[in-house]
Amino acid sequence: MNDSFRKPSVAFAHLGCEKNRVDTEHMLGLLTEAGYSVSSDESDASVVVVNTCSFIQQAREESVRTLVALADQGKELIIAGCLAQHFKDELLESLPEAKAIVGTGDYQHIVEVLQKVEAGERVHQVSEEPTFVADEKVPRFRTTGSSVAYLKIAEGCDYRCAFCIIPHLRGNQRSRTIDSIVAEAKDLAEQGVKELILISQISTNYGIDIYGKPQLAELLRALGEVNIPWIRIHYAYPTGLTSEVLAAYREVPNVLPYLDLPLQHSHPDILKAMNRPWQLDINNDLLDRIREELPNAVLRTTLIVGFPGETDEQFEHLVSFIEQQRFDHVGVFTFSPEDGTKAADLPNQVSSEIAEARKDKLISIQQPIARLKNNDWIGRIVDVLIEDEDSQDGSYIGRCEKFSPEVDGVVFVEGSSTTEKIIPGTLAPALITGADLYDLSAKFISAKDMIKSVRNL
Repeated sequence: MNDSFRKPSVAFAHLGCEKNRVDTEHMLGLLTEAGYSVSSDESDASVVVVNTCSFIQQAREESVRTLVALADQGKELIIAGCLAQHFKDELLESLPEAKAIVGTGDYQHIVEVLQKVEAGERVHQVSEEPTFVADEKVPRFRTTGSSVAYLKIAEGCDYRCAFCIIPHLRGNQRSRTIDSIVAEAKDLAEQGVKELILISQISTNYGIDIYGKPQLAELLRALGEVNIPWIRIHYAYPTGLTSEVLAAYREVPNVLPYLDLPLQHSHPDILKAMNRPWQLDINNDLLDRIREELPNAVLRTTLIVGFPGETDEQFEHLVSFIEQQRFDHVGVFTFSPEDGTKAADLPNQVSSEIAEARKDKLISIQQPIARLKNNDWIGRIVDVLIEDEDSQDGSYIGRCEKFSPEVDGVVFVEGSSTTEKIIPGTLAPALITGADLYDLSAKFISAKDMIKSVRNL
């Protein structure tokens, strides 16, 4: 009998960010290449690999709930990812059903880990300091469908923000070469990918560790030669948005003018306490420069409220900043004290009640701004990446360049008896006809209608 028929079935449970997702996809690829049957259905599997998140307390709780639920179902568990890295000395002892733990820099060993588990071992495969980053040569089985792929350009982070545990969990920054990234992008293009999302902890610092200076602009220009219509960049820290980088956004046709800027706060004293001195006094000037050099830029940011010592006055500074800057998308999080970070031990911790109230206030201020920003798109003809079809009424769901997958809204495109059937994964022109708080609505438009619309401008 072929060895592959004797191998146990393996299921995956994925938690956390898109960087974690790429690690999951590499483990799936490695196990598939080794002849294992892999699935997302835990009910059919004897072994479940849980790729966990440990970024904040809420994420840890979700990871633990998932582990306990699977253990109660009698599954053998391999715990991978950030929770394994964070609690490497406790998990095997605390959870008898856990047969192995695999750190964030060790997922490339998943096949031999599983083989040892099959032989009856309990495996501790966690490097003290993660140093690995997968390249285009590591097998990968994508989980995002045919049209969208995440591409990890670097791993780890050299910054030490006071609230963030990521450098402890992921190690220092280690970039891939431009040639390696372009090679994987070309392979993804051949697979039919229409949107490539570049990810790392700080994408604007890409390359500094191997080239001696940031190379994001050079990377974007190289990717401009790849046959993928949309390239989107996540985690563009403000200090790296040089004139050269903004010029690449503007001049490379397939790079979308979508900037994900994790600013976290606006008040100089809070930024100092967050150990983000490199951001002081640049927020407003940077945003003005982005809008001048990229007039069509879509701006997203994330903010933290309730950081230790945040006063009412400092919070109101943030409120004014949001009112003034009018971002397209804003994510708001309450401060989470993480053991092992400087901020966890700072004095003047803000109560959870105050932090939640501040979060609610910021969201209430941003919502009408987001609605008006969406309204600005009404009347535009845009490409929509079709991702799903409603078989009942013939309508479609997709995204335009304004929306990144999973974190932003969608475009609902109406269908009709005269609409030619659109295959999901296709870019189709549509006229934006309506907007609400988070999403847009549209209708398909023919080439004849586009010409007529342009002549009527």
